[in-house]
Amino acid sequence: MPRALFYHLTRSPPEKTLADLIGRALGQGWRVMLRGTNAERLAWFDQTLWLDPEDGFLPHGMEGGAQDARQPVLIGQGPIANAAQALMLIGGAETTVAEAAGLERVWVLFDGADEAAVDAARGLWKRLTDGGIPAQYWSEKTGKWAMEAEKGTPS
Repeated sequence: MPRALFYHLTRSPPEKTLADLIGRALGQGWRVMLRGTNAERLAWFDQTLWLDPEDGFLPHGMEGGAQDARQPVLIGQGPIANAAQALMLIGGAETTVAEAAGLERVWVLFDGADEAAVDAARGLWKRLTDGGIPAQYWSEKTGKWAMEAEKGTPS
């Protein structure tokens, strides 16, 4: 069943949270699409994932290559091209209810210091939950990640 998880970044750097979530997704046997809106920022994430985590390797590639469909983690701005079961959205990237409904997980990471990013995440939360996608809101305000709210998740 699809689920959207919203991560309100206030303490952790996005690359650390991304690496943790990608590692979990790969551990589930899922392919991941990391979608963003800024090509330079995505290229930076690509370089960062080659270096971190220090204790492991997260196999990935940038979209537009001959092997897009085979990438365990595909980084780009376009549609899912690697049969991903999980979608990560950063920098205000979007998804639709129809796309989310076909996935196991959608992660939305947004910068808590950027009011426009917070507003965009709220709008996406409303669209997805109104469309029947269960969602959870995660915050790190206490120093560790904790679920603060959920809507539509079956008990």
